[in-house]
Amino acid sequence: MMKKTDNGTAQLVEQFSQFPVAPSPSAWLSPLRQAGFASFAGAGFPTLNDEDWRFTSVAALAKLHFQLAGAVAVNGAETQALAASVFAALPGPRLVFVNGRFSAPLSRLQPVAGGVRLESLAAALAQDSALLEQHLGQYAHPAGNAFAALNQARFTDGAFIFVPDGVALAEPVQLIYVSSAQVAGETILPRNLVIAGANSRLTVVESYLSTTRAAYFTNAVTEIVAGANAAVEHVKVQDEAAAAYHMATIAGEFGRASKVRVHSFALGAKLSRNNIRTKLAGEGLECILNGLYLTRDEQLADHHMIVEHAQPHCASHEYFNGILDDKSRGVFHGRILVREIAQKTDAKQTNKNLLLSDDACADTKPQLEIYADDVKCTHGATIGQLNAESIFYLRSRGMSLDTAKQMLIHAFAGEIIERIQCEPARAVIDKLVWDRLEANPHLRGK
Repeated sequence: MMKKTDNGTAQLVEQFSQFPVAPSPSAWLSPLRQAGFASFAGAGFPTLNDEDWRFTSVAALAKLHFQLAGAVAVNGAETQALAASVFAALPGPRLVFVNGRFSAPLSRLQPVAGGVRLESLAAALAQDSALLEQHLGQYAHPAGNAFAALNQARFTDGAFIFVPDGVALAEPVQLIYVSSAQVAGETILPRNLVIAGANSRLTVVESYLSTTRAAYFTNAVTEIVAGANAAVEHVKVQDEAAAAYHMATIAGEFGRASKVRVHSFALGAKLSRNNIRTKLAGEGLECILNGLYLTRDEQLADHHMIVEHAQPHCASHEYFNGILDDKSRGVFHGRILVREIAQKTDAKQTNKNLLLSDDACADTKPQLEIYADDVKCTHGATIGQLNAESIFYLRSRGMSLDTAKQMLIHAFAGEIIERIQCEPARAVIDKLVWDRLEANPHLRGK
């Protein structure tokens, strides 16, 4: 193993220790932050020697000179970015954050009945921290996840969503993060906490946009708690600047008979990684993890996930598709972990990669770790190019070569998009992906 100094850990710790930390409104928050920083200081950024990172190097990220992205006076650039985004068409409330800080002028919040709380995390901590103390930092564990540890230590703001027992929100809640970072190494540290009570219904759309071209660093954490018989859908869209770095953690714990869907769409950033860990903590629940990554140029998009079956009679299905062009890379590392108690588990894991260039590359590592003996678990992965027979079939029906390719690629992406249950969210994601694919010169005969 490499020494910490070889990984620049001492320099990283020095840089991040200089980040200002807001005074803790509650006694329990300071120890939580301190534990996070201690965990980060003991590990530093991962290297290729770490098994979970052996396909993804963060060496270029580690060379940046990090500084906390400052608050900015919201100007026309942020407003224009929101107006130009497909998410402007989404109905319902939205919380907007600029450089990781809540922006009331850009947000759209109305009073919500039934005890629902939609507010910034900073405001929630200042007003009523007892509920947050039960959940904040309890699911995105810093051990083994240096980026989650760093976020726990230095997060600035984020969203707090609380839906009481038996309450259903008809419209999706949007969390929009806009980066206005101007200098390489500017760091944005959002933290989201989503709590859905028993028998509640909630859809959250979390998106990341940019107004700049700087090589900034976003390090986000979202924790999701679903009570018994809750229905929660979380859609995350990463569309950062082409030079940016995006590290994210999604961690959740789900209760008995709940139905949870987590979708990840990775479209932007030079380097992105989504660490997803879910604990199926109640009997008879269903969890679907669903994702699509579109990469080009020299982008790298990485999805790493662990689905922990901790109770019997649970089902989990993972579907991740990648469309890779030019010299880009896609990485998928998924593990289904079935505890001894989790009999009657039904788990499926699938990763499919479509290479549009001879120079594109996909690394895939599906895994099963099973300690129960009465389970049904499958996994599989494919890497390939467009099927010549399918192209021939479509051309024999009168389609041009370009049209045939477009149809097949759109269908490949559509396998993922169609699993979004919230119709308005599905429509805007479909448009975003369609537009991005149409902009690819390889699909337009140029």
